[in-house]
Amino acid sequence: QVQMVESGGGSVQAGGSLRLSCTASGFTFHESVMGWYRQAPGKECEQVSTITGDGSTTYSDSVKGRFTISRDKGKNTVALQMDSLKPEDTAVYYCAHDGHFGEEACDVLKAWGQGTQVTVSS
Repeated sequence: QVQMVESGGGSVQAGGSLRLSCTASGFTFHESVMGWYRQAPGKECEQVSTITGDGSTTYSDSVKGRFTISRDKGKNTVALQMDSLKPEDTAVYYCAHDGHFGEEACDVLKAWGQGTQVTVSS
């Protein structure tokens, strides 16, 4: 059974930092591309960042240079370090593996009861 447990969301002022963490189980973690998605109210689901098994990363233009994704294969965890946060980063953030990737990712993960709220105040 696939499980991904997120932690680390919360509220912070603009310019601050938060670190999201996701612990995964039930699938071959070291072979999977992992990622983070987010969805703000009234906005489309956005792929924020991904990381491959060998550590190659991608970032959306909106977070490039401010967010850093990492993974720990020994602990089956993937983290998202978010620095220089802006009010527009406010959203529910979802941890995903490559089987979830796509336009419907946020809807699928939300239906599973996943997601952690990040709120950035100005």
